Amino acid sequence: MPRPAPSPDLRPLDRLLAIMARLRDPDGGCPWDVEQTFATIAPYTVEEAYEVADAIERGDMGDLKDELGDLLFQVVFHARMAEEAGAFDFNDVARAINDKMVRRHPHVFADENYASLADQKAGWEELKAAERKAKARTGPASLLDDVAVGLPGLTRAVKLSQRAARSGFVWPTVADVTRKLHEEVGELEAEIAAGDLEKARQELGDVLFVVANIARTLDIDPEDALRYTNAKFVRRFREVEKRLAARGRTPDSSDLAEMDALWEDVKAAERADAAG
Repeated sequence: MPRPAPSPDLRPLDRLLAIMARLRDPDGGCPWDVEQTFATIAPYTVEEAYEVADAIERGDMGDLKDELGDLLFQVVFHARMAEEAGAFDFNDVARAINDKMVRRHPHVFADENYASLADQKAGWEELKAAERKAKARTGPASLLDDVAVGLPGLTRAVKLSQRAARSGFVWPTVADVTRKLHEEVGELEAEIAAGDLEKARQELGDVLFVVANIARTLDIDPEDALRYTNAKFVRRFREVEKRLAARGRTPDSSDLAEMDALWEDVKAAERADAAG
């Protein structure tokens, strides 16, 4: 017999927690929700975070509200599974982040004074380093501890190189990094020419890591830069499709020469619009 949904008179967060508990209830809950684990839900959590970023990129506040709700639901989902396992609950999650934010902002909640934003950032990193050291269970703490493995590859590469840079393990200038990029591209080309795809895969990883270092040096988010280029590619390719359609053609019935010419026309039109 279906049970009514938790009352809308509850505080919104309390109602969400109650809905999640109902969904996970083996007796009358949702079979799909009941069978999920941290591992199976994790990809959805990452996906929802990207959808939040997409709504921000598009400046769509309505979608942003919805996507933030979806992301919050992911937090509630993980917290509910942890509560069922006797590990922690949602209140513990909220308590932990409350304590962390107060601890990491002594200039707001205590008597610390920073002379500049750079000093504040340095203080933040010192606090994080102390937290990493305190959390280390065995062996000495590493500068690279707690850089999450599950981050997008380029983002993790930037964070790893940022950590290493604090110890002086860093190319001095962006020119040094770009020279390293040319070197790595040459090594990639050599492995491609040799037909060794496994070594080519490794060299491609080296190229991407150096690209991430260029992004770090220029203080550019490589994921953000790539999202911009992806959107630009989609916009231009759709315009190529549109122009092909005006000729009664599709990409499948066209060829590279025709599509490349249209691509250059689209780029030229965009430059003209920007100049105008």
